[in-house]
Amino acid sequence: MLFNSPIFLFAFLPVFLLVYLASPMWLRNLVLFTGSVFFYFTTSKELTVILVLSVVANYYVALWIQRNPGRNGRNWMIVGVVINLAPLLYYKYTEFLVQTANDAAHLLGANWSIPRPAIPLPIGISFFTFQALSYVVDAYWGRIRAAGNLIDFGMYHSCFPQLIAGPIVRYEEIHNSVRQRQIDLDKVHRGIVRFCIGLGKKCIFADNLGIVANHAFGTPSVELNSALAWVGVAAYTLQIYFDFSGYSDMAIGLGSILGFKYPENFDQPYRARSVTEFWRRWHMTLSRWFRDYLYIPLGGNRVTLIRNLANLFAVFLLVGLWHGAAYTFIVWGMLHGSLLVAERLTSRWAGVAPHGFLGWAYTLFAVMISWVFFRAETLHGAVAYLRVMFLGNAAAPPLTHLFAILAPDKAVYMVLGALIALFPFEAIRTERFNRTAYLSLEAAFCTMLFLFSAMQMSVNGFTPFIYFRF
Repeated sequence: MLFNSPIFLFAFLPVFLLVYLASPMWLRNLVLFTGSVFFYFTTSKELTVILVLSVVANYYVALWIQRNPGRNGRNWMIVGVVINLAPLLYYKYTEFLVQTANDAAHLLGANWSIPRPAIPLPIGISFFTFQALSYVVDAYWGRIRAAGNLIDFGMYHSCFPQLIAGPIVRYEEIHNSVRQRQIDLDKVHRGIVRFCIGLGKKCIFADNLGIVANHAFGTPSVELNSALAWVGVAAYTLQIYFDFSGYSDMAIGLGSILGFKYPENFDQPYRARSVTEFWRRWHMTLSRWFRDYLYIPLGGNRVTLIRNLANLFAVFLLVGLWHGAAYTFIVWGMLHGSLLVAERLTSRWAGVAPHGFLGWAYTLFAVMISWVFFRAETLHGAVAYLRVMFLGNAAAPPLTHLFAILAPDKAVYMVLGALIALFPFEAIRTERFNRTAYLSLEAAFCTMLFLFSAMQMSVNGFTPFIYFRF
């Protein structure tokens, strides 16, 4: 079930909210837990058992950690980490490990290969695994107290707004709202507005720009010209931002309607003036997760410069691998890790850091080049695409091929998308407006946004969010 599908928007969501808001507080966690498991089941079917087992296992592991402080608690924490990582490694990385072994064998001249298994990937497993890991580790570190009962924890761990693609919500961020949360008209209003903005990002911008990106990246390199290649990566740069930030907006909006305050996940990352700043603005909950649960435990900034740089590079290698079990994601992570290491070195040794317009141009260029590896199906395809981008292709069709793909409406979406991604919205002072007039204007805008998004859904279909496969 997709957030941008009629069955969710006009069936599941209104029925669920009616039952949830009509229920007394003591019953709402059960309603939300049950509704979330059903939501997950509609997409994952029998693989829902992985989520349910994760709920039960992590609930009891955290309780045992809390009841056994010291060494025994540490042992239970290790058990919890293994319990969470084992399904992730099996379902997400087994096929890749087999493929890697076969590739290594072929490079060494072997004429055998291991049969590659076909293992279905539970949707959103990377997200709910990292959420569970933070819960178990925080219980061991004493940052949180374990949930009081299985329903309360199950509600947190499987909460459908952010279950499949984040943001990664830590228990300490919402623990005050687990047993008691206030739902008022202001929160509901803000939640609806945020949800509609996210829906518009996805249906109006991401899906339309995705058509252009799919054409470009789906064109064989022998038929691809430089102009189309650059337009394709520009379209994908905007598509992935509006797709993922749109989902985050919808999740945060739904959370607000339900009485939660979820952490922000995006802060206009394409305005960043360095790759370091980019990662403070892009997928912020994932960046903070790797910082707090891997980078800092490895020593953070308290170790020697060489070790610090090695840790930073290793973390982003894992960030790439977290996104997908493929060589392209590893290269994407290594590229970002290398750029972060280079920025830290130049800042430490030369006192020079990217800034201003040149810093923004360099960052956007570097990020766009990295997206080629993220989007391409294979390393060979990514390299071939980059070759056409920078060296051209004399055998490719003329520019008329580009204009046939980049229709006028798609060009408008690209220009508007770029303006929205870069506009300094914080400069708008809403308190200067009359509150009643502002709320009325906001409601009218969201109504039009919702209706236009529904029209776009009927035209473009119901495409999954990009981060669903992670």
